[in-house]
Amino acid sequence: MRAITMKAFGDPDVLQLDEVKDPEPRGPQIVVDVTRAGVNYADIHVRNDTYLAPVKLPYTPGNEVVGTTADGKRVVALTRGGGYAEKALVHRSLNWQVPDGVADEQAVPLALQGNTAWHLLFTVCRIQEGDSIVIPAAAGGVGSLAVQLARQAGATVIALASTDAKRQLALDLGANKAIDSASDGLTDRIKEAAGGPVSAALEMSGGDILQQTLAALAPRGRLACFGFASGQLSDDPSLRYLLENSITVSGFWLPHLYADRKRPLDFSMKALFAAVANGSLKTVNGGTYPLAQAAQAHRDMAGRRTTGKLSLDPSQ
Repeated sequence: MRAITMKAFGDPDVLQLDEVKDPEPRGPQIVVDVTRAGVNYADIHVRNDTYLAPVKLPYTPGNEVVGTTADGKRVVALTRGGGYAEKALVHRSLNWQVPDGVADEQAVPLALQGNTAWHLLFTVCRIQEGDSIVIPAAAGGVGSLAVQLARQAGATVIALASTDAKRQLALDLGANKAIDSASDGLTDRIKEAAGGPVSAALEMSGGDILQQTLAALAPRGRLACFGFASGQLSDDPSLRYLLENSITVSGFWLPHLYADRKRPLDFSMKALFAAVANGSLKTVNGGTYPLAQAAQAHRDMAGRRTTGKLSLDPSQ
């Protein structure tokens, strides 16, 4: 089969199209014929060797796919690598049949980015009606879904985005206010937009933006960290500040839910599918690239030139 393989870490050019052996399932694994492979910022961390889990080369990136199983079911699935390929191995408990009313392009963001948005909001931050929440990268894959889910839960949404066009997209998706995501003066801009400190925030940059977002929280506020796009992991919040303000800071990494016996992903996937099917949740298609153009997809994402969900089409 054709697959993207990395034989070294580095810039996007390490993503090369190769002919490799078809994957062979073992134990609880099944094979999915991939029609769409999701591209995520985590894949950039994999390529740069800054991912939270160790990666052994050669390696095929990609942690979510849409495709068909041997018995003809159309599924969306989470993988542990291997998604940028014509065929991928998935665990039988980490794939979900896609309803007839949901297209492949609508399904591909749901397994990783949709579940991430859902559990950041409702499992970690415990968003309720009347809350106010900051959502970064609000025109991106996770952010565009989180904006809509938070508004539907009755929260006031302060969206962060880097350009006028991205801020307008966030407003169109339901954000109450959309402000520039630049770090300088971010705390004051958040408070001004929200009419005061906010009760919750999502954070995926680290560094100064993390500190500025933290300072915008009200006492007993909740901050959910789910990334470090800045590459900075060492700026720990001050314990004194957390104690003085009763602030809760939580890290979140979706793979920790994969083996949960309560199967929380089944619950969130059911809700996400239903919301997409009835039109209350809109997915934003940021572009579908031929498999061979995986490197360009990475360049566009890293260059912040995209909105919504990027995916690869292995048939091209």
